[in-house]
Amino acid sequence: MGIFKPKAWLSEVTDLDKTEPRSYKEALLHPRWKQAMLEEYEALIKNNTWSLTPLPKDRKVIDSKWEFRLKQTLSGEITRFKACLVAQGFNQDYGIDYFETFSPVVKPTTIRLVLLITLSHN
Repeated sequence: MGIFKPKAWLSEVTDLDKTEPRSYKEALLHPRWKQAMLEEYEALIKNNTWSLTPLPKDRKVIDSKWEFRLKQTLSGEITRFKACLVAQGFNQDYGIDYFETFSPVVKPTTIRLVLLITLSHN
């Protein structure tokens, strides 16, 4: 028996569910988008992705914004409401505004390269 994750399908999809909000204010009016925002916030807190710190006098606040996406199957059925809080980091300076970067994605080519190097060194 293999390990699998059962698919959870959303029921009762309305016309309002088929559009992505353009702002966080719009998203807060819809329960499913509001839940998606709450899940994203809780994940950021749980993973210690960011922390609030006092703002130095010579620095500006780095803005952030919410991005909203509907995740769908190939047939168009909505499977997930996805909200991401992203920093508008084009104004950031390394060592001042941030100290490390985080990317949860590993490309298959990277895994193959690491395995190839490992095999070549026994």
